[in-house]
Amino acid sequence: MDGGGRLVGSVGVAGSLLLVDPPGRLRLPAFAFLGKTDRTQARPAGRFREPRFTERALSRHWPAMAFVIGVLASSALYGARVGGEYDAFVSHYGTPADIAARLAGFEIDTVTISGIDQLNRQEVLDASGVSERNSLLLLNAAEVRNRLEAVPLVRDVAVRKLFPNSLYFDITERKAAAIWQKNGQLSVVAADGVAIDEVHDARFNALPFIVGPAANEHLKEFTDLIDAAGDLRDRIKAGVYVGERRWTLQMDTGVELMLPEVDPKGALAQFASLEREAKLLDKDVLTLDLRLPGRITARLSEDAAAARAAMLAKRPKKAMTE
Repeated sequence: MDGGGRLVGSVGVAGSLLLVDPPGRLRLPAFAFLGKTDRTQARPAGRFREPRFTERALSRHWPAMAFVIGVLASSALYGARVGGEYDAFVSHYGTPADIAARLAGFEIDTVTISGIDQLNRQEVLDASGVSERNSLLLLNAAEVRNRLEAVPLVRDVAVRKLFPNSLYFDITERKAAAIWQKNGQLSVVAADGVAIDEVHDARFNALPFIVGPAANEHLKEFTDLIDAAGDLRDRIKAGVYVGERRWTLQMDTGVELMLPEVDPKGALAQFASLEREAKLLDKDVLTLDLRLPGRITARLSEDAAAARAAMLAKRPKKAMTE
């Protein structure tokens, strides 16, 4: 007995002390020393349990546990994909990998676009497919470039990732070079023949006008003809690509100038020289055929043909001799 009426004694071989409070209720000490008196081994009494799985047992069972976890995760992912939940999640938040990259500090904060004139910023962003769901770390610059180069107005583009948070587009636009009519549809085409856009207003009326299937692919030939026309340059209103092999020029007087397949520039230059003297374009003719070298064949209008027939009818006929 101590002075407080408690019994102090040694209990068992573990070296633990058992305290008894009146009226005889047992109380364990704050710490029980099991087997060793080293205080560094002390554990809270009543909280120590022998682990059900030791480290050795855990390492032995871990492959099976990993397999089960993988199967469950795969099943959950498959179910989400089939049900559409995964696609909806990615559409709204991005892929799990992009989410992790953004959390790591690689979100896209700034997109700089240079070189645009006919396009606007939102059109470029929409075409690029880049949004707040992407991360700069996992963004495929080649795919973004391919998407932008698919835009008719874009001739070339450079895409640069500036870590950690900036993206840069350097765009070279196609310039409108002509208006192309095909099957009644009018399109604005670039110098390389690519159709840029439909014609919506009169702002492109001053551009050269070409007509016919594949005429856009031979635009360079037509512009070369215009350059070779000399004084007739401003009188050419349109070029019709006939049979996908030669050009017929529509002049401002309505006369059609039929050029040869071979050396059309040479034939046009010769006609320009003749036109300065003969003023054939001001005659009452429908077509002037230059397809035969050194020869021009004219087809008169109906009125001109009728007048010519009447004039020839009035000419005296030569007497017939026996």
